[in-house]
Amino acid sequence: MRLVVDLNRCQGYAQCAFLAPDVFAMHGEESLLYDPQADASRRDEVARAVAACPVQAIFVEGLDGTDGTSAPPSGGDL
Repeated sequence: MRLVVDLNRCQGYAQCAFLAPDVFAMHGEESLLYDPQADASRRDEVARAVAACPVQAIFVEGLDGTDGTSAPPSGGDL
């Protein structure tokens, strides 16, 4: 599973850090750190974090075991 967070879009709401603390963490009040190669055992936590992001800044490849699931929208939005 490969994660990409659009840090320009991220507003630091930290919902991802609350829902998947082993994958996402806030550094200070506005800076997000994350593991771009999250372990597959964290799949459910990551799925909840993606769904909870109010600005849809988290994109995941392989969330359901296939490539491209929840991938960035076409058109180069990243």
